[in-house]
Amino acid sequence: MPESETRTVASPQESARFGCSVERLTVPGGARFPSVREAILASAADVIVVRYPAEHVDWFARLTALGRTAVFADSLAYWRLRAGEGRAPGPSAGLSPRPVGEVAEVRRLVAEIFSSYRNHYLANPLFGASQALAGYQEWAVRSAAERGCLGLWSADEEAFLALATLDEDGPRTEILLAGVVPQAQGGGLYAHLLRGVEERTLARGAREVLISTQGHNVRVQRAWARYGFEPVEAVLTVHLIRPRLPRAGDR
Repeated sequence: MPESETRTVASPQESARFGCSVERLTVPGGARFPSVREAILASAADVIVVRYPAEHVDWFARLTALGRTAVFADSLAYWRLRAGEGRAPGPSAGLSPRPVGEVAEVRRLVAEIFSSYRNHYLANPLFGASQALAGYQEWAVRSAAERGCLGLWSADEEAFLALATLDEDGPRTEILLAGVVPQAQGGGLYAHLLRGVEERTLARGAREVLISTQGHNVRVQRAWARYGFEPVEAVLTVHLIRPRLPRAGDR
């Protein structure tokens, strides 16, 4: 997005879920703060979710001077893998990657895997934890509708033990959500899930896998490093809240 087009974009799904108007502003690389300020001042949304390159360490202080409550909502760490260069585990009997298309199954897996994950929504006093989890479920269901959900099937358990939701656009696969159900964590299944994504990426002729997480989630970043991913970018998230809005518990 050119700097001249730096603008907020309405988020109907988030607005409906949280009961207030939500817009997003993803700042393109190379943009300067004046264009960001103009976009924010032109918005009447209750909440603006702003994401910008972490190198702009002075921006948060400047965002606090725009008439809204600024809530720092953690950072995103992006990692990249060149497809075909991953340190994948060998095949494991009884484990196989399979598409997951059934909506109920996708919702169940997301609820199990991400029920305790601390995402950026939870920094905002307007948003409740159950609403944040519902957002992840909606996000995953949209991926399923586009055939972008990959699960790790266990023949022994006769169940999916891990899930990855994917955006497969052009030469890159972006992993949107990925995790292992709690009862199966710690057994190396996550690497098998990454292997399934990498193989699927290669099969469609793509060259790269991209993944991101909140900066505090160092455990999964260690797993990415072991597999062969490399860190490429850090992005800060700030929620700008219109004054005098009731908190989630007050509504």
